[in-house]
Amino acid sequence: MQNPLYEQQLALAGVCQAAKLVQSIARTGEADENAVEASISSILVTDPDSTQQVYGSSNNLKIGFTTLIEQIDNSSKMKDAELTRYIASILSLERKLNSNRQALNELANRVSHVQRQSAHVGFENSQILTSLASIYSDVVSPLAPKIQIAGNPEHLSIESNQRKVRTLLLAGIRSAVLWRQLGGKRRHILLSRNKILDSAKQALRSLN
Repeated sequence: MQNPLYEQQLALAGVCQAAKLVQSIARTGEADENAVEASISSILVTDPDSTQQVYGSSNNLKIGFTTLIEQIDNSSKMKDAELTRYIASILSLERKLNSNRQALNELANRVSHVQRQSAHVGFENSQILTSLASIYSDVVSPLAPKIQIAGNPEHLSIESNQRKVRTLLLAGIRSAVLWRQLGGKRRHILLSRNKILDSAKQALRSLN
């Protein structure tokens, strides 16, 4: 069994990775394909044997760990207020979701439907992305003020990018749920910053 802090770091890196990929698509219209697939796939892994299994493998979270370190390291020159806002918004939205039993049930039912759907058409099918994006729009997003995504209007106006952004936000919520289930709390990010930072750096070194 992995140590509990490392398990939490995997899930928190999942949140950070989703936020970073959203930002990348909004700004450039592109994002690392392997990382996008790992993040989106995590939504459909609802009964894992381990935390790593949610993401396929720890290596799929390299962008997430890098982003986490850059955002919480006080000496970092890569801190990004926009990314901090996305991450905080995802964590806040998950708390709203967790306190709404009806929304949780609806989310579980619709994710189960997409799991069945993916067994027939394959995960890469655009229909899967459309279904996941609509879960975010219909079930999760209305629970709190809309997360305002900044970026290049040219990229954000493309429908496929809009779907990908919504699906990645849903992936961020999935990781936030996992983080809370593993004992993660927002105050830990402030009170245990150095411990989280050391653990994340160690994890990233092991991936490299």
